[in-house]
Amino acid sequence: MAPLIALLVGTALARLTGFAGVAALDGWHPALRVGLALMFTLTAVAHFAGQRRTGLIAMVPPGLPRPELLVTVTGVLELVGAVGLLIPATARLAAVGLGLLMLAMFPANVSAARRKLTLAGQPVTPLVQRTALQIVFVATAAAISFGP
Repeated sequence: MAPLIALLVGTALARLTGFAGVAALDGWHPALRVGLALMFTLTAVAHFAGQRRTGLIAMVPPGLPRPELLVTVTGVLELVGAVGLLIPATARLAAVGLGLLMLAMFPANVSAARRKLTLAGQPVTPLVQRTALQIVFVATAAAISFGP
C-alpha cells in the first residue's frame, strides 16, 4: 500500500506546487512523473536493505538464477527510471522502461502470493489486490509514456 500512497501523495503535492506557481509542475502530466518517481524511489530502496531485501529475494520465482543479483539489478533499474522520469527529455522512455519492468516483475508477485510469503514480517499483498495495484501503476506509466 505504501507505493500507492507515495504515488498519490507525490502526484498531489507536485500538482499543488504547480498550482502555487512552479511552472515545471504546472499540469497533471509532470505531477504524475513526480509521483511515479517518488513511488519507484521508495520501492527501489527496499531492494538494498534489511528484511525487505531478504523478502524480495525470497519472492524471486524458484528456478530463476541468482535471485540476489536480480533483486539488485531491478532496484538499480527502478532508481535509474525514477531519475529518468524527472528529466523531461527522458521521461517518456523512462516510463516505458518502468512499465515493462513492472510487467516483467509481476510474475514474482504472483509466485509470492501463491507461496504465501512474507515481506518484512507481513504477508505479501494478496493477488487480487496486487493485480489491481499493478494495473494502476502500469496505467500511470502508460499515461506518462503517451501523454502530452
